Amino acid sequence: MKKTKAKRVPRLSAENVEAMFFRFRTANPEPKGELHSLNPFTFLVAVVLSAQATDEGVNRATGPLFAIADTPEKMAALGEEGVTSHIKTIGLFRGKAKNVVALSKQLIERHGSLVPHSREALEALPGVGRKTANVVLNAVFGEPTIAVDTHLFRLGNRLGLAPGKTVNEVEEKLLKAVPPDYLRHAHHWLILHGRYTCKARKPECWRCLVADLCPFTPKTPSPA
Repeated sequence: MKKTKAKRVPRLSAENVEAMFFRFRTANPEPKGELHSLNPFTFLVAVVLSAQATDEGVNRATGPLFAIADTPEKMAALGEEGVTSHIKTIGLFRGKAKNVVALSKQLIERHGSLVPHSREALEALPGVGRKTANVVLNAVFGEPTIAVDTHLFRLGNRLGLAPGKTVNEVEEKLLKAVPPDYLRHAHHWLILHGRYTCKARKPECWRCLVADLCPFTPKTPSPA
């Protein structure tokens, strides 16, 4: 049987990109991520733990963990078994516990127990890749970075905002496509939009803020 190619979504115009982010900002001027944290260190740990896990699941585990280990010193003192006992409900928990303890020790030894404001230094920490570094640089230090997760990858292609075959390609195109005034919060606006409205299997187009700007078809009709 001959395979049919997926229909290519037209590239979103610069005018519509501007209008889209204007609406996102009007509806939610100061968007926030949904991971709970107490300080930059616990935020870094939460992001590392969130790989291939839901924010809700991570928050359930980190509440008790951060209550007793909110600094690199306290986290390192817990050791791998101590961290593991708190995060067993999170996927890949053994590897993540190892990374959390190792990154805590590295922060103590190389960065004075502080989360570094440097992509190179962040990516050198155990368990921290480009996406995690982007999230930390954006949320902790206010850098105009965009971390491409499954939601942003989908939206970049579905909306014609930044079509690409790889995460890095979508990230590069998003940084060019998003107007400078909106770059600071673009990451969170798109994540929240993808998580709650422009869902993977069945986007809720009938209640979408930007449905009239979006070139994706067919639009999902209202269930009512």
